[in-house]
Parts: sequence; structure tokens; C-alpha cells
Amino acid sequence: MAVSAYLYGHYLYYATTGSTTQMKWTANTMKCILCTSTYNVSQDAHKFYSNITSELSTANGYTAGGVSLTAQTATYDVTNNYVVLDGADAVWANSTITARYAVIYDVSSGADSASQVLVGYVDFGADQSSSSGTFTVQWSSAGIVRITVS
Repeated sequence: MAVSAYLYGHYLYYATTGSTTQMKWTANTMKCILCTSTYNVSQDAHKFYSNITSELSTANGYTAGGVSLTAQTATYDVTNNYVVLDGADAVWANSTITARYAVIYDVSSGADSASQVLVGYVDFGADQSSSSGTFTVQWSSAGIVRITVS
């Protein structure tokens, strides 16, 4: 499944004000969790991992807290004026999973779930499933997140 991601508003705020532990996309541990269709996304009210509801339970190839992102990059396109945050696809092998959302959060930004900053989320548009197979969040070929500088 190819997807597009959206940022939580406070991620950019915290990244630019330094009001939490320094957030570095390419150096910090970013994780991806999966949530059911009952999760009510709020780009404005949800700030931290502890604000997330409806994360899948540990079972059937999924572990609460999610998987770490790898191969994270941040690039700036000076011709088109945008920043791209990217990384390898998030994968859960040998899993039986049904999820509607994928959420990325910065584990390194805080000591516990009440201070680990939410970065962004993906709405698959409908439940996506794996059955004794691999569940993959395939990020857009344009990157996980593209921030236009205007």
C-alpha cells in the first residue's frame, strides 16, 4: 500500500522552539505504531505518544510501541523549496494485523510516553490487513513527509 503522511502540528512547533528535548529526524529513534479505525486523529490536540488511543495490542506479530524506523534521511530541495523526511518502510513480518492508521513518534524526545513527541500519521483510508504474512507501511516515493517552504 502506497500512502501519504501528515504532520502533527506540535512536532514542527517543538522542533523550531526547542521546547522539548532536541528532535533530530536523522539521529533520534523514531518508531511507527499501528492503530485501529477507532482512533480519532487530532493534529492539534495530540502531542505525545500517551495521547494515542486504539494502538494494536501485543499479539499476532505486533508489539505495542511499534517498530523503529531505519535509514532516516532529511533533504532540502533548493530548486523546489521543500524539505523531505524519509526512511525505510515499516514492516511487521509473520503477522496477522488489521490497522487503519500508522503513527510515527520520536522516542528520543522524552523519557516516557507522556513526553515522546508525535511526528506524523498515515490514514490508510480503510482498514488494511495481513494474515500470517507481512504487513508493510510503504511510504510515498516522494518521502514520508514533504514540507513546503514558502
